[in-house]
Amino acid sequence: MDISTDFLGFKLQNPLIASASPLTASLDSIKKLEDNGISAVIMHSLFEEEINHEIDQIDHFLHLHSDSNAEAITYLPSEVDFGNLQADHYLEEIRRVKAAVQIPVIASLNGVSAGGWVNYATKLQEAGADALELNITYIPTSIDMRGDEVERMYIDTVSMVAQHISIPLNIKMNPYFSNPANMAKRFVDAGAKGLSIFDNPTRVDIDLELLSPLRKANITTSANVSETLRWCAILYRKLSCSICANTGIHSGTDVLKCVMSGADAAALASVLLIKGESEIKKILVNIREWMEKHEYESILQMKGSISLSHTDNPSAYERNSYMYALQHYHR
Repeated sequence: MDISTDFLGFKLQNPLIASASPLTASLDSIKKLEDNGISAVIMHSLFEEEINHEIDQIDHFLHLHSDSNAEAITYLPSEVDFGNLQADHYLEEIRRVKAAVQIPVIASLNGVSAGGWVNYATKLQEAGADALELNITYIPTSIDMRGDEVERMYIDTVSMVAQHISIPLNIKMNPYFSNPANMAKRFVDAGAKGLSIFDNPTRVDIDLELLSPLRKANITTSANVSETLRWCAILYRKLSCSICANTGIHSGTDVLKCVMSGADAAALASVLLIKGESEIKKILVNIREWMEKHEYESILQMKGSISLSHTDNPSAYERNSYMYALQHYHR
């Protein structure tokens, strides 16, 4: 039985990828993921703000004494903030992880503006990253900002990052576009070699004691896999790129559904945070048992078999009729 798959040009031993999370933030945890059967890891994200902070610090020191004179009493910098060395630490993490594991290591950048921080992508490649995932989720808060302006920000950023690297670029999409399929096409045209469907943004809540907004981790369940399945099925074979199912995947059954919808791989985060790295082995056993029972010889054999182009019920993907679903609801 062959459960290998191709993703971003890599031959993966199985479809399971560890998505960016606290579990991909340390070498020990990444080695546990590999030991339990994960086929690739996406490192925890490095944020645009963290890189720009260091760029601002460098600019500050370069210009600190630009107007100094011969009677300056000191050239020692004052009020220095050395609290953010995350960008350099991230490069060192990649080097250490690459030296310790055999599976592909995918770096992760989280940002949206087409600023100088995208140059950092080159450093990630030089540090040994096998690929780069760009996580873009911009929340426009201005009522005067048009949708096409937001989309242009995304495309410009992807294009600029793609120009700086030769390793594969994977885009972690969100579904908040008027036409996600068209945006997916534009991402690929801009240089993306893969798409993750979809990003799982943090939840917003309110602390009624502190009277302050909060951000909370959005831990998923299998119930959240719906839009993942829909858009994997819609995009299957429409684009010349890899597709990774990304939200709501907690079991071997979920992985099989994603592959049949058209995904090349499935990224796990919430289930591993809840149950630990050993859950990977259980998911792989579940996949193999189902395939053996239903006489599938390979992952490739089932890939895209229930996508939009192959299903006998296209309305399941094309129509969003809750009334129809309720009329056929059974307890």
